[in-house]
Amino acid sequence: MREITITKQVAVVGSYDVVVVGGGPAGVFAAIAAAREGAKVALVERFGFLGGMATAGLVMPLSVFTYQNKRVIGGIPYEFLERLEAMGGGYIEKPLGNVAFDPELYKLCMQRMVLEAGIELYMNSYLSGCTMGEDGKIDSILFENKNGTEALTAKIFIDCTGDADLAAMAGVPMQEQNGEPLQPLSTYFVLAGVDTASPLVFEAMHHNKQGENCHCLPIREYLLEHAEQLNIPEFGGPWFCTTLHEGCVAVNMTRTAGNACDNRDYTAAECRLREDVYRMADILRNNFKEFENCYVASVATQAGVRETRRIKGVHTMTAEEYVSGYRYEDSISRGAHPIDIHATKGSSQIAHFLEQAAYVPYRALIAEEYPNLLVAGRSLSADRKAFASMRVQASCMGTGQAAGVAAAMCAESGCGVKDVDIEALVKKLRDLGAQI
Repeated sequence: MREITITKQVAVVGSYDVVVVGGGPAGVFAAIAAAREGAKVALVERFGFLGGMATAGLVMPLSVFTYQNKRVIGGIPYEFLERLEAMGGGYIEKPLGNVAFDPELYKLCMQRMVLEAGIELYMNSYLSGCTMGEDGKIDSILFENKNGTEALTAKIFIDCTGDADLAAMAGVPMQEQNGEPLQPLSTYFVLAGVDTASPLVFEAMHHNKQGENCHCLPIREYLLEHAEQLNIPEFGGPWFCTTLHEGCVAVNMTRTAGNACDNRDYTAAECRLREDVYRMADILRNNFKEFENCYVASVATQAGVRETRRIKGVHTMTAEEYVSGYRYEDSISRGAHPIDIHATKGSSQIAHFLEQAAYVPYRALIAEEYPNLLVAGRSLSADRKAFASMRVQASCMGTGQAAGVAAAMCAESGCGVKDVDIEALVKKLRDLGAQI
């Protein structure tokens, strides 16, 4: 491969206490939490809107906020739910606390909360690199937008990219995949013209039963039985979710192998999945009366990503710890989604439901030798099985909130992320309403 060397001057366009990279469920609440603690905060997001997988990926519902009739994720994330519901953009399913939502109002609600907190937004900006100091600290991040290459400096950086992009650029070691395939990619889509009042669809699109897989079993069984006859591509579920609009359902059923951290592989996967969206819509329309008048109203901006990189942190959460509900001395958030592993080939899925909500240690958000970097969301330090529960939105919001408070504390005191006062951090999180 031919290589070229480029040297250019890059303007530092802002200096902050905390810079958060990635404006999804983890990043938004990391930024808000840090700003509410008094930090000067910037949030860098590659799209022109916030919400990450919820809005760019149309990943619905938002799960899981309640388990065994007890709230497990609280504080600023739950404030967001209440505000979203008050706007008519969210519906909190009882008793499980999964949340159906309108993706456009989700974007707007997040945007309002971020701007109200005084956070400086850099949207339409794609992370492209970082500079490092001799002490292992990140000095600055580089990103690309219509202004060219720009840089931000900060005391503390939080990687909420979902793919550990900043951590990888900084050289943080990653968990080994150990020969296991990555969980498949899925492109969600919204169908309009659906008979959402029919018992089949209405039952499937409300996710309110603890301990049950919410896929639409009658349609799944029919598709499996007629897979060869109908030339059905790889699929999962299907899972349906209300978008809060009559006649519309969000559909999760496409599936393909692919590595979202490899541009060529991800591009090919996106192309396959877009074809499959329309193939699946045709199959539903031609075989189920509830869908006979349906059409594709929207397709996710990007394929949904279940699994890519995870850091090797100071502590790696294990499945044994997670399933047993082990409570760490530095527990800063919770998780309650089932351990959910989708097969890359075929339509199978492992769904292990928890007996009790799990705990997440602060040490899973930090790496050795990186004194000003925190990681929140689905690229935190966990083994594959624990990660397969922690990757969902509510869990990401909880770890984002914790990372934001910790980052503000470190920026104010001048300490490294390993030296944060855990007792004070936990108290601040509890004061916010975190259920830890």
